[in-house]
Amino acid sequence: MLVDFKSLPDSARVWIYQSNRKFSEGELAEVQRSLADFLRQWTAHGADLKAGYTIPYDRFIVIGLDQDPNAASGCSIDTSVHFVQKLEKQYKVDLMDKMNVTYKQGEFITYKPLADFKKMAKQKAVGKNTVVFNNLVVNKGEFEDSWEVPAQESWHARFL
Repeated sequence: MLVDFKSLPDSARVWIYQSNRKFSEGELAEVQRSLADFLRQWTAHGADLKAGYTIPYDRFIVIGLDQDPNAASGCSIDTSVHFVQKLEKQYKVDLMDKMNVTYKQGEFITYKPLADFKKMAKQKAVGKNTVVFNNLVVNKGEFEDSWEVPAQESWHARFL
């Protein structure tokens, strides 16, 4: 069951998929339609899942699930992963690789392999106040409060 992401409770579980590039305007409209279609029919053991999505900066796909009515099962999570993998192939983007870092460089969003981010930290090209995207947050409340934070407040701090 598709709902507005904003209407989900803070306890709603989230999955964040960062793209290695921004979606074009046309791609974004298609991705939104695909996500809406997928979430309308997403179920766990035949029970509807109350889910919504948002696509911040036209490059992060965030799926939220209110687990109070019905929780995701292993099979339903697998189904969502297969859906995201299909998007990867269709749009030739990388959404599943967790060994990359996305951060703000002024008003721009930058995507780098983790090894490059570590080197940049050693060279002081990024620092404790560099705004990073902490894709390890687990619920909507954390997403709203702790997703876009200075590196010193995230797991990224270990490299600074």
